[in-house]
Amino acid sequence: MANQIKFGTDGWRGVIAEDYTFSSVRRCAQGFASYILEGGKIGSTVIIGHDKRFASEEFAAAAAEVLAANGLIVHLTNGPTPTPVISYAVVARKAVGAINITASHNPASDNGFKVRDENGGAIAPEGLNKIESLIPENDSTVKRIPLAEAEKDGRIVFFDAAPAYISHIKTLIDLEPIKAAGLTILVDAMWGNGAGWFSNLLAGGKTKVVEIHDTRNPSFPEMKRPEPIQPNIDVGLKATIENKADVLLIMDGDADRVGLGNEKGEFINQLQAFGLLAFYLLEIRGLRGPIVKTLSTTTMLNKLGKQFDVPVYETGVGFKFVAPKMMETNALIGGEESGGYAFRGNVPERDGILAGLYFLDFMVKTNKTPSELLGMLFERVGGPHYYDRIDTPFKGNRKEKEELIKNANPEKIGGLKVTELVTIDGFLFRLDDGGWMLIRFSGTEPIMRVYCETMHGDKVKSILQDGLKIAGIQ
Repeated sequence: MANQIKFGTDGWRGVIAEDYTFSSVRRCAQGFASYILEGGKIGSTVIIGHDKRFASEEFAAAAAEVLAANGLIVHLTNGPTPTPVISYAVVARKAVGAINITASHNPASDNGFKVRDENGGAIAPEGLNKIESLIPENDSTVKRIPLAEAEKDGRIVFFDAAPAYISHIKTLIDLEPIKAAGLTILVDAMWGNGAGWFSNLLAGGKTKVVEIHDTRNPSFPEMKRPEPIQPNIDVGLKATIENKADVLLIMDGDADRVGLGNEKGEFINQLQAFGLLAFYLLEIRGLRGPIVKTLSTTTMLNKLGKQFDVPVYETGVGFKFVAPKMMETNALIGGEESGGYAFRGNVPERDGILAGLYFLDFMVKTNKTPSELLGMLFERVGGPHYYDRIDTPFKGNRKEKEELIKNANPEKIGGLKVTELVTIDGFLFRLDDGGWMLIRFSGTEPIMRVYCETMHGDKVKSILQDGLKIAGIQ
């Protein structure tokens, strides 16, 4: 029997040549095709794209052969394409969904199989469960047609997704003031799909874009993985100072997430970035609408929601929860702790390119540096908010560990009183300073994560250590 494929928060990821094989990818594609066909959508268009990981284009072609053999029309990107660009192509081409061959920020050993709905957003959990149930146990029942034959018959069409996306982006933001601002922008593409995008979008003015890690290298040198957090971004932070750049923009491997560094070569963490982007839309753009946040993101958003009289909705971790809630509420912005942010007017999908452009516009419209903008935000929310996270492999039975955490009932964590335990997704302990500590098991890797946010910078380490003790790790 072939390996069982379990979908996590976005789809499925695995180790290349171990469980992530051509056979496994074809089985996933058959499950997705069956899911679409059960909805009576034979003959519909599906987008397929991929990143720059090892053999991603070949895995994408394998998925395309299966969908074409199942009576679907496949529009296959003609090269590595950012996830938000693939997602927008679903809307632009009136497709019923998409497959994206990417493992996003995972280590170089991995690849993945992401799926998207007709809105270009993450598929809700019940849909993911349905797709998973339709994946055949082996590849003996998988339908296939050779790529060349399907292309000749018009069942697979190669296309460039960039022009439609760029035209759309220009309806959301005026790029000319950014081009004319004379900024020096350092972009760390993390060897991924974001390479060249800011250079192309902002060419022709006084602003200068310098890129690093902008070629294809599936081994991801100078970083553990293409995830826009430290220590992976340390080379980029150093290069910011060396190039006297005004800001650092960091893309993850598939460019759906963004990381930020200030003019001093200091990291602006993901929670701070989410707060800054929401503040920009509310204060500078004067827009109004709900904010959707996962449990593991900042309480600064709740404070901004009260100040600007907009509702804030909290979901489980992952865009499979955020995207549907954004659609339901017509949210202004939605995001998660990993650095993925989505915006109204765009597809309900994380978009590192648009997020980066919005932050640049924030700088230009206020004539302030990134560190000054962060100071503005802190002034509005009552002071600095401190955040950190520990990822640790765990051994033993997950259910037993969850029961241990659930029954711990700590009175204090990091010296702060526990006021509430929330179990929407993992175990979130609210603290009496308005902060929190969350223990959660990854949906894609055998890893347990402990996160916290507090207004007491001197308590971050002790809060995280207490989280590990509660989980029985220390």
